This record gives sequence, C-alpha cells and structure tokens, in this order.
Amino acid sequence: MTAITAQPLTLEEFLKLPETKPSSEYINGEITLKPMPKGRHSRLQGKLCTTINQIAEEPQIAYAFPELRCSFGGRSIVPDVAVFLWEHIQFTADGQVPDNFDLPPDWTIEILSPEQKPNKVIGNILHCLKHGSRLGWFIDPDDLSILVFLPGQQPELLQAEDDLPVLPETQMLLTVNQVFNWLKMGS
Repeated sequence: MTAITAQPLTLEEFLKLPETKPSSEYINGEITLKPMPKGRHSRLQGKLCTTINQIAEEPQIAYAFPELRCSFGGRSIVPDVAVFLWEHIQFTADGQVPDNFDLPPDWTIEILSPEQKPNKVIGNILHCLKHGSRLGWFIDPDDLSILVFLPGQQPELLQAEDDLPVLPETQMLLTVNQVFNWLKMGS
C-alpha cells in the first residue's frame, strides 16, 4: 500500500473524493492505495466470492462482495471479499443493493499481495472485528496458510487439511488445501 495524502483529511472529506483504481483506503487519517490485484490474488478472490454466493445467495443467507468499500469506525476500507448476512444488507426501497455500506462485513477476507505490509492488512481485519465482524481470514498465497480471526480469541494459523471456520449460517465446508487448489487451473 502506498500513502497518497499530503495533509490529513476527515473521513467525510475522503468519502467525497472520486474513487481510484486501484482502490484507496482511509486509515487513521491517511489515504493509502491498495495494490492492483495480480493473478493468484484475483483467482482466489473470484473463487471465494463464487463459492460463497453459490451456497448463500439464492436462499438469501449472505452475499460475498469483491472489493466493496465499507466505512465504519472512523475508517473506510476495501476488503478483498466482504461477506454480509442478507439481513444486514440495507437494501434500497425498491430492493436494490445500496451503494454505500456504512457497517463492517460479517466476514472479512484479505488476500496478501506481495507489495502489501501484512500488519496493515491484519490491522483492517482487527478493526472489522472490533466493530462487529464475526470472522476474518488473512490468506497468504506464498505460505499456503490462512490466519483465522474470531472475536475475543487468539488468531489461529490453519494449513493443509485444516477445516476453515465460516459463518455458521452458510453451512460451507472448506479446507485450506481446497482454497489453494483453486490456484491450479491448468491441471
């Protein structure tokens, strides 16, 4: 992530700025650019959203959004995958998805890119948990591990055939190896 602010802005001022590509985040008064997703990151992000939504969208349990801006608790962040329980999505009067999400995702997923600082990414997960998220995943494609965060508990490093915790409402069964096997497209 690259810092791009010369002088501090308020969250309200930041939210009035035009969106950037790649996305920018507002953390502790500073604006930073997220790195542009590369192949492995993009593949994992797409498969996670697809897998979660295949199970949870039609029965209106939850929805996984890629790169969704979430502004709450004095920050505006863009998790790689933000999963919201259906009942927490504040649909418009005509039933459409809202543009603004001013609450933490129920489940936040971050995929580490080579240019990112792990502690900054983990800091966003911890911020989500502090403000009401129920689950956080920190995926490291180089290490083939997933660090799992649950409120009030120590993080747990999962690898290989370890079962991954998910939102219980989704009733998904996934292991760490299943997630990383999505990277093998040509075999």
